[in-house]
Amino acid sequence: MAGRAEMSARSCLVIFLFYFEAAFICINGQQTYTAAVYGHKPFLNPDPHAIIDRQSALKLMKKNLDIYEEQVKIASKQGVQIIVFPEDGLHGFKYTRESIYPFLEPVPDPTKVKWNPCLQPSLHSGNEVLKRLSCIARNGNMYVVANMPTKQDCNKTDPKCPADGRYQYNTNVAFSDNGTLVARYHKQNLYKEMEFNTPPEVEHVIFETPFAGKFGMFICFDLLFYEPAVSLIEKYNVSQIVFPTAWMNASPFLSGVQFQRGFASAFSINLLAANLHIPQQRMTSSGLYTPDDSFYYYDVESQEGKLTVAEIPVNPVSHNKSVDACKTSDHSQFTPCKKLSRCNAKRSVDISQVVFPMIKEDRNNPPTFHSIIHHDNFALIPLKKPAGELEVCSQSLCCHVSYHGKFSENELYALGAYDGFHKSNTYYIQVCTLLKCANASFASCGAHTTIAHSTIDFVIWGNHSTQHVFPEILGSDVIPFLPDGMGWKNKIYTMCKSDMSSGLLSANLYGRWYEKDNSL
Repeated sequence: MAGRAEMSARSCLVIFLFYFEAAFICINGQQTYTAAVYGHKPFLNPDPHAIIDRQSALKLMKKNLDIYEEQVKIASKQGVQIIVFPEDGLHGFKYTRESIYPFLEPVPDPTKVKWNPCLQPSLHSGNEVLKRLSCIARNGNMYVVANMPTKQDCNKTDPKCPADGRYQYNTNVAFSDNGTLVARYHKQNLYKEMEFNTPPEVEHVIFETPFAGKFGMFICFDLLFYEPAVSLIEKYNVSQIVFPTAWMNASPFLSGVQFQRGFASAFSINLLAANLHIPQQRMTSSGLYTPDDSFYYYDVESQEGKLTVAEIPVNPVSHNKSVDACKTSDHSQFTPCKKLSRCNAKRSVDISQVVFPMIKEDRNNPPTFHSIIHHDNFALIPLKKPAGELEVCSQSLCCHVSYHGKFSENELYALGAYDGFHKSNTYYIQVCTLLKCANASFASCGAHTTIAHSTIDFVIWGNHSTQHVFPEILGSDVIPFLPDGMGWKNKIYTMCKSDMSSGLLSANLYGRWYEKDNSL
């Protein structure tokens, strides 16, 4: 489905200034620019482990470049100023170090060398893809961000130089609207990508544009780590992010539209996320996310790629999302449970006493139970009444919910908590979740589900030890919603939502405790 979650209607004027420069100014005074992301169905290598020659590699990449060029032409007619294409979109994935080699190109450092590959094709050699992308940007008169596999020679004086004498990188490149190479970024956090190297040092890559100032860039799995994603925002004050990805949806916390929406909300930034569109690989989420709006493409049925275009605010500022909108118990009197059990909490929400069908009480089951959710052992407590307050804890994290709702018969919901390392023991999470179970059994809590009929008004909060909490609300049919309110108060992170237009799949406070991470 192509969608826009809870968008506010805005009318904008285009004011032409002297010397034919244009500024896009909304009636409310907010400047905007026009951006696009392309959810790309790529031509893939049928045998990525096979060794092929350079010409065969170029032939495959040309098929995908032809699609890129066509999408830029379409975007140009809509006034797009910057377009983002996905990770692995030109060459595919699942290569070995040897089989990826024919696809690799050297890319000079644009901070040291000024180069327009389209206008200066003979300045460097072996850059057929780079030159084609440069011309696509120039001919389309827009900034182009793409992902490609690259190489960089090294020698024995470099202690980190691989044995074969070269670094192989998963790389983003960015071109200005005249085709000049303006940015190059090597992926820091690789995900099962044995064909590539991690760069010797973390790269914080920023490029300037005349229409929205500076943009930062990173790739896919980087989104889950402090370096370079969070540091670009917090240390370098970047509020525009371009994000090529090959993201595989992972419910109930890391569906692409869900976590990307939460990331943009948490930092009050603009996130331009371009994903591959391969539904059979669970790759379906592309979108442009501002603090107040979501423009996205999520369709598990269609096999076609899609261009998503939107007007994006130059200064992304969230409106009316303060935690003060959430009516909760006095957080200063919040007392964590001493054990995994239901707590007596003060009633804080005016609860309507309407009786709705609920899952019947099973006296053989304890008030709390455990279930493996996204590979982690969550403590949970079921919602067995149409309204109430519950709390559940995991180690130092305690999660609390005040709720009332209209529950559909045989739909089971639970409040869950997890405080610990994720399955691979490489990154640490603290998660509070209010989620719909796949069916009426406790064992189904955490299993994949996309349909919900129960509508629930809720306030959820937790005493997270990390300051980095990503607010997520997902409705039936995998529709991302914005919270009515969110944020910190008295060292408690709170999120609330009411009057959802669809059933609730999950509401999550997904905390990342970066300081406790192990090294990859």
